[in-house]
Amino acid sequence: MYIQKRKNTARKTTLAILCLVLAVIYVGDMFSAQIVHGAEYREQKNRVSVYSVPVKAARGEILDRNGEPLVTNRLGYSVIFDALRFPSSSQLARRNAVISSLLDLFQQKGQEWIDEIPLVFDENGQIAFPADRENEVAYLKSADLLNLNEYATPQNCLDALIEKYELQDYTPQRAREIGSVYFSMFRMQFSAAAPYTFAEDVSSEIVAIVMENSDSYPGVDVSAVSYREYTDGTIAPHILGTVGVISAEEYEKAKEETDYLLSNDELTDEQKEQIRTESYAMDDSIGKSGIEQVAEDYLRGVNGEMTIEIDTQGNISEYYSREPQSGDTVILTIDSELQKVTQQALERRILELTAAAGLQAAGAAVVIDCRNGEVLASASYPSYDLSTYYDDYSSLASNPAAPLWNRVLQSTYAPGSTMKPVIALAALQEGVIDENTTFTCTSSFEYYDQVFGCLDAHGTLDVRSAIDKSCNIFFYNTADRLGISKMNTYSSLFGLGSRTGIELPEASGVLAGPAYRESIGQSWYSGDTVQAAIGQSDNLFTPLQLANYCATIANGGTRYVPHVIQSVRSSDYQTELFRTETQVAAEADISEKNFQIVKEGMWRVAETGFCQYAFANVPVDCGAKTGTSQVDRYVNGTVVRGNNGFLISFGPYENSEIAIAVVIENVNSGTAVADVAGDIYEYYFSQTDTAAPVQTAGELLR
Repeated sequence: MYIQKRKNTARKTTLAILCLVLAVIYVGDMFSAQIVHGAEYREQKNRVSVYSVPVKAARGEILDRNGEPLVTNRLGYSVIFDALRFPSSSQLARRNAVISSLLDLFQQKGQEWIDEIPLVFDENGQIAFPADRENEVAYLKSADLLNLNEYATPQNCLDALIEKYELQDYTPQRAREIGSVYFSMFRMQFSAAAPYTFAEDVSSEIVAIVMENSDSYPGVDVSAVSYREYTDGTIAPHILGTVGVISAEEYEKAKEETDYLLSNDELTDEQKEQIRTESYAMDDSIGKSGIEQVAEDYLRGVNGEMTIEIDTQGNISEYYSREPQSGDTVILTIDSELQKVTQQALERRILELTAAAGLQAAGAAVVIDCRNGEVLASASYPSYDLSTYYDDYSSLASNPAAPLWNRVLQSTYAPGSTMKPVIALAALQEGVIDENTTFTCTSSFEYYDQVFGCLDAHGTLDVRSAIDKSCNIFFYNTADRLGISKMNTYSSLFGLGSRTGIELPEASGVLAGPAYRESIGQSWYSGDTVQAAIGQSDNLFTPLQLANYCATIANGGTRYVPHVIQSVRSSDYQTELFRTETQVAAEADISEKNFQIVKEGMWRVAETGFCQYAFANVPVDCGAKTGTSQVDRYVNGTVVRGNNGFLISFGPYENSEIAIAVVIENVNSGTAVADVAGDIYEYYFSQTDTAAPVQTAGELLR
């Protein structure tokens, strides 16, 4: 009995101690929860959802060499879908009603929305796939979206959309429109962390209606966005380029690059997070062409991040977890006022000249600094307006005159007699002629079993006079002595027939010779050599190559790599991040005397020869060489012959500052191309706002 009593007492004591310990632990937990961590736990109790939403960074500005803005940003508004408030995918009927109502509003107000689905109704009211969108059609049919066979018809796709999104109560046209919204939402993975942009740059009226009728448009919100703004959208559009929403192909390429960078095991977590921060989202904008594309890494900026917290009462709080960083400022070598003068002079002269029947007159002009390769102006005609580029795109893309084509960098031409100065330099330097060598021109030249002509019987000429009069016979004889190998060695030194190295996409052109003929499976003949000496045969050069070649003559043999980006500065202009250093591409080992002989011949062309009237009001002496090449094109099955007129020029004659190349295509004659350069010189050397009109030459360029 005693022993049993002691056991009971021990059990009670153990139980009491256990209860006391539990009580102490409980009191401790309560103290920790309510006193030590009370505020934190209460906050956590109320905070049930946290989302991160990207905030788009403003794109960097583009300025001219004098700091004048060419491309800036303005504040506009986008209509977006917020997944936190938008009807969920389980509420398709409600979703469809909201989207349809929004489409009604936009159509009533004549406002565009983002319509990307590759399905259209043709003129007969039949659903069809649009041309040139094969990748998007494949995505539409893919297992990820509609899960259709690759041979599915447009009607099959529309039927599948109607079934998938329960659109049976809508007309086929409206079902397609709502389906287009779903197509884009799905493609960019619409979620709380990825709002969907329904429309961009909407009117203030649309903004007011959406905001005032939030009950009718649940989850439809308005977001402030920066949009590209152009001081004058017609200034250098081919140089500045365009910006657009990233394509599926561009996104996949960017994603692959990001994944590759992240695969580096040596990266820290901080470095990996930085890479993710700088990666592209599916609704990001990206440079599509021109400077917008080549300077994308500087211009795009770094998106920020907004954190959104929702408590149990549905209260929403927002704050920046990462501030967006604006893109950097790109400063060009272009002088915007000189660019305007160049564009206007080129357009005016082209419109004054008559195009050959069935052909479109077009042209290009470029101005380059002889001392460092900076491109000061670059004009291609016909052109377009960047501010209306997307509105006008269909007509621009289908225009046979190709206004979107950058003729300065991407068109190649047989240069005609503008080839003659480099042939003269090669012959003088190789000693096959000297400054006193003469040939007699009777307007024809017999070479083996062929006869080659000249536009006139010039009589006996030395090299200076041959350049001035543009005598083919002199250069046929010179080429016969020099040979194609030496001709091409020197032509290559001056960059003819090869890419210049400018930042923008450019054509390489062709330098005529045995190597090129062999590359196309053909043979080179003796007669081709004499033709190549006057800029015919297979020779094809870009206007930029011609300008850079002329600049190399002007400065005495230093060929620079042309460039159009001068520098890059931070968005606040305080820090220089990059500057294009002057880069020498080649040094021509030609004597100063030989350069002077050729330049004297070019001085005669400018001051007393074919260009004297066009250059009459230019306040400095210049050098120049003109040229014409015939082109045959088929128009409606008929051969139409036109002329391409050329000019290369430099000024001033001593201590040259700029070189100019001009080409005008398809005109009835090559007259008065020099007028374009005359207008450019008048502005450049007088710095007046408007160049005075000059007298036309009225001479066939040679």
